[in-house]
Order: sequence, then C-alpha cells, then structure tokens
Amino acid sequence: MQWTERRDLYADGVASGDPEPTSVILWTRRPFESGSEHRLTAELALDAEFTRVVASVRAPVLAESDWTCRVLAGGLKPATVYWYRFVDDTGAGSRVGRTITAPRVTDDRPVRFAFVSCNSVNEGAQNAYRRMIWEDARAPADERLGFVLHLGDFIYEVVEYPEDVSHRYSRIVYDLGHIPDGRKVGNFHVPTTLEGYRHVYRAHIRDPDIQDARAYFPFVCIGDNHEFSWQGWQSFIQYPGGKVEPAQPLRVAANQAWWEYIPSRVRKASGPELDAFAPPRVVAAPITKVDDDGFGDEANNRIAIGSMTAYRAMRYGKHVDLILTDLHSYRMEDPTGRPEAAALDSGDYPVIPQEWLEIVDGGKDYAGGKPPVTIAIGDKTIPNFRKDEPAVTVLGREQKAWLKDRLTKSAATWKIWGVTNGPLDMRTDPQNLPAGLFKAPWPGRDYGTFPGADFSGAFAERREIYDLVRDRKVSGFVTVSGDRHSFWAGYAAPALPPAAFEPVGLSFITGSISAPGLGEAVEFGKPSPRSGLYVRRPAGGAPEHTINLTVKRGVRAALEYAASGDIAKARALTNPDLAPHVAFVDMAGHGYTVVTAGRDAIDTEFVCIVRPIVRATTPDGGPLRYRVRHGAEMWQPGEPPKLRQHIVEGDVSLSI
Repeated sequence: MQWTERRDLYADGVASGDPEPTSVILWTRRPFESGSEHRLTAELALDAEFTRVVASVRAPVLAESDWTCRVLAGGLKPATVYWYRFVDDTGAGSRVGRTITAPRVTDDRPVRFAFVSCNSVNEGAQNAYRRMIWEDARAPADERLGFVLHLGDFIYEVVEYPEDVSHRYSRIVYDLGHIPDGRKVGNFHVPTTLEGYRHVYRAHIRDPDIQDARAYFPFVCIGDNHEFSWQGWQSFIQYPGGKVEPAQPLRVAANQAWWEYIPSRVRKASGPELDAFAPPRVVAAPITKVDDDGFGDEANNRIAIGSMTAYRAMRYGKHVDLILTDLHSYRMEDPTGRPEAAALDSGDYPVIPQEWLEIVDGGKDYAGGKPPVTIAIGDKTIPNFRKDEPAVTVLGREQKAWLKDRLTKSAATWKIWGVTNGPLDMRTDPQNLPAGLFKAPWPGRDYGTFPGADFSGAFAERREIYDLVRDRKVSGFVTVSGDRHSFWAGYAAPALPPAAFEPVGLSFITGSISAPGLGEAVEFGKPSPRSGLYVRRPAGGAPEHTINLTVKRGVRAALEYAASGDIAKARALTNPDLAPHVAFVDMAGHGYTVVTAGRDAIDTEFVCIVRPIVRATTPDGGPLRYRVRHGAEMWQPGEPPKLRQHIVEGDVSLSI
C-alpha cells in the first residue's frame, strides 16, 4: 500500500498498549478538516521496512472521539516484535511504531519490564524516556524490555501558565497552551470539560520523548489522581481551602479522555467497541449519602464511575501476573480532611501522630472492634468521630474482592500488584528530637507519619491484603508503585515496631519521570534550626537530602549528618525500630525502574537521572545520578523475603 510519512498530519504520534500473546491495541490520532468519520488502514510487519507485512486492518477515525483511532490487531505470534503504521486513503501516513506481543503463559523465559509514573511536561523534561530507549536499543535481545508499565499521572490536569508563574522551585514553567474553558485554582488552571482534558493529553503526548517512548514500547497504563482531579475521589472534587463539590460530568469527561488517548483493554459501560467511548449522560447532583464502604450513594455518581472500569490484570508469560488497581474511583473520603479532624493539630510538626491516624483509619474496627471514645493529641481531646464508621477503604468493596480473588488464584511465579500509591510506611521518630527544636513537645506517643492520601496511610486495608497473602500462603508477592516522586525499596509488612515486623513480600516505588518531589521542595525552604531534618547545604556543594535519613534512620541520624557531614556518625545513631521495612529511599530521585522476574528470583534496577529541568541534548537522555539494584530469591510462604542490594554506580550514601 502507498505510504508517505506525514508527521504534520499525525502530530500526536502512534502508540500500542496492553499486549497479549496473539494481539495488541494500536493507536494514533489523525484529525480531518471536514466530515465526522474517515477511515485509516493499520499495517503490521515483521520488519521496519514493511517488506514482510502480516496484517492490514481498516478502522474508523471519528470526530466524536477527537479523531483518535484504535485497532485491535489479532492473529499475531507470541513474544514477537512487530512494526506498525497508519495510513489514510490519500497515502498520508503516520510515523512507524514498534510493539511486542506478550509471551505464552507457558513461556519460561524471564520477564523484563520498566515501571514509571508522573510525567510533568509543564515543569520538566522527560529525559528518562530518552535514556530508557537508548539503553534498550543497545541491550542484548534477551535483556530488552517487553513493555512499560505506567502507574499513573500520565498527565497533570493542574496546568501553570508561564504568564502567571514563570518558575517553580528552580524549574522553568513550559507553555502547554491555555485549557479551553479552564478554571483557575491558585496558580493552576484545571479542565472543566472534555475538551479541556483532551487539550492536556495532547500537550503531554506531543512532548518528543513521551511520543518516542510510546512509539517504541507497548505501554500498560493505570490512572492515578491527576488523570481526574488533584485532590478528587469518586466523582468529587476539592481544591485547597474549598468545599467538596460533586463533579459527575467531569469524572465522565476524564474517563473518556483517558480512554481516547491511552490504548488499553479497559472496560467501558458503552460496550467493547473501539471506535467511540459513548459517554453516559449525568448531572452534577448533590451526593449526600454514602454506603457502608463510603461510596457516594447517588445515581449519577455510580453511573459516572461505572462509565469506565480500569482495574484489570495481565498474565505475562509463566512468571508474571500483573494486577492493576484503581485507587481513586472507589475510595472513601479521606477522614483526616474532614472538619472534625481539624482539632487534631500537631502544631508546627510536619508529621501526624501515628496512633491517631490509625484510630481514624480503623473506624469501628479499630483495636478488634473496640475503638476509643475520644482521640487525644497532647493536651487536646476530641470525640472519636469515626468510632461508629467502617474502616477506610481505598479499593472499594468490589475491586477489593476482585484483587483478593486474583491474588489467591494466580498460578504465576510472581504476583505483582501495581498499587499506584506507595504502600511503604513513610514515618519518622519525633519522640527522639532534642528539646527546643519545635515550639512544643511532640504531642504523640511515639512515631509520626507524613500526612497525605498515600496508600501507606490505609493501615487497616493494607493489613487486610497482607494478612490474606500470609494466611493463604500466596508466594512471590511484590508491589510496584509510583506517585511519591521518590525511589524506595523494601518489604511489604502488615505492621512496624513496636508491633511485630513480619514481611510477606517485597515493595518498590519508582521516582517520577519529571515531577518535582519533597526532596526538591525542601531545598527551597527557609533555613531554620530544624532544616537539618530535611536538607544539608554544604558550602560550595549541592544540597544533600537528609530527609532520606529522617525517614530511614531517624531524626538523630539526620541532625548529626546535617551538623558534621559524617555518614558513619549519622548511621551510628540509627533508630533500628523506625524503618526495618526500608532498604533504600531517595526523596529526590527521577527516572524509572526495571524489573526482571524469572523462575527463582526477582530483581529491580533503579535508573536515576539528574534532575530533568531542561531537555537533554544527547541521545542517551543525559547523565545518571546512580544505578542501584535490589533483588531476592524466591522465599517460601511463611518465611520473610531477603533483599540483596548492589550499587552499580553513583553515590547513594544517604539512601542506604
């Protein structure tokens, strides 16, 4: 077939997603100036020159789908590299893409994939993708990636305009254009319509490194919060200082835009067809009641959430069952954000007493069904407003039942849970602070946990899943996560000291592709006597992130290093009960993580790039900060896993 590459007509590139052994979803976008429906032909070949074409499929491209086009290419061979392209009836064609089908369920070869999260095109460069492509193209055939797992925040719906704010931290604010009918919230602008979300997706996938990565690797994606609304859940939105608002039409619009721009096999209420989303009609009706799981008991809310079901699993060869969950569509309202919790104030401490968060999280199930009548922090006491309410659920009833069923029935060697928000506890030991560093004594009993909607704060639900893994003797349990904008490696454990520490699996969190994190933010804080808990600023040197020591070794270790710069002295002051679950933490890391899962062992490799403020000028995506590997041999159910660590390159002395 005649084909002439016209990237100007296919400005959003090509992509593929959710590979199976004999099929894969192919995607492109081709706008037309007239009409509402046209046809494209997708071609697949066994070579990049298309001398061995194996399939040719005609598919509609519709104005109602924003001219996006999806093709299910079937009848393919397992574990095979294919090249694909799209062409219109005039011969104008897309760029050439590359994809890979999944191996058969019986394929015993190790599985290798990368996992990523958090592409902030507005505030950074996507150099990590350039590095990933560069390394993969030069790797031996048996060490190349099968797919890229994207764990959410593929877009940031909160967009800054350069005329409002030109820089954030040391970062340039890049122009993504104005969101049609956008709403201004502080320094950000957010979508209010389907066209607004579509605009943001186009702005992200037109980044050259994101577009090249989508053309080179098949992606498997699950959304997080920014695909809908920064602090939203279900069909609710809430912005800092504002009231909770029902936003059912906005939830449908967000789901539709995700479906249109992310090639996947997610289920939609309008049926299995790939040509259009067919959104249900909903209104922004008040949601005044919730069911026993905290789900908004209102017809429009249920319809809006049900317009797309994103949680799903993908079996990949003999050794990997990839289980993806949606942590924002079904979650209960975060009780720490409710007005009743306002009195539970820790003053100027950056952490919340762990014991009160556990009480609020546990609800009526706390302490074996015997929650306290009141909650105290220091000399403050309030009624326990959660004592008659159910424990917090992030997963929701149906999704949690599905997750449990999949975990317990999976026959794969490794059950890898893509949990999007990090489940590893992020806490410190303010009980060990020197007197006078804060205005008042620490009001908690012992440990303090960092606030936020991270899955690590869902104590009861996380313990429920981990106890299931232990009790049902689920082998090879591993969690992979993003969202924290930091690299973590450690153990999946139901509880930490002073409770018994009994790991049931491994847990890894990847640094962001480009979004700034806590480690970067603290560099720009006003210096104070407590700055040493977060950052050390050596004369003539780059900032050093003592926040890593604060959460891994404790406040005494962080303050010692901030004062002396002596890591040996700092490590000597480690609180061994603080973080036995953490083997590695870097709160200022950007990049990606590569997983290799085989018959007897699993390995991860953190590939950390330098801070991506500007786009790299070299084909390799720029220099690395470090490369660190963690791995474990398969352990027997009932026995704890044992992580091994290998520092391949770079200085990670504050992270280990």
